[in-house]
Amino acid sequence: MHRGIGLGRFNGLPRGRAIHALYECCCIVTWAATLADARPYPDRDALLSKADAELLALSGQDVDRAFEAIAHEPVSSRDPGELARITRERIAGMLGPAEGYPEY
Repeated sequence: MHRGIGLGRFNGLPRGRAIHALYECCCIVTWAATLADARPYPDRDALLSKADAELLALSGQDVDRAFEAIAHEPVSSRDPGELARITRERIAGMLGPAEGYPEY
């Protein structure tokens, strides 16, 4: 799984690897491809805003499919808002801390 790669590195990934990293966050290929194709993101908020907007555009079938893929996570409801909450947490894990990891 892609963990702590940072926004700069994410922006610079080849398209296929960026799609894979995003797919791990939501498990919808079309969503991941749309977000990957919108790079580069100037900041985390821009990425998260685009992620939320694209989640709201998903069909009910895609939302159900995403919840099936992330079934091991606790959910309060199976709606796009809850999916956005889970996806934001997963994107945060993918990017790592906002201040970045120290150089070693």
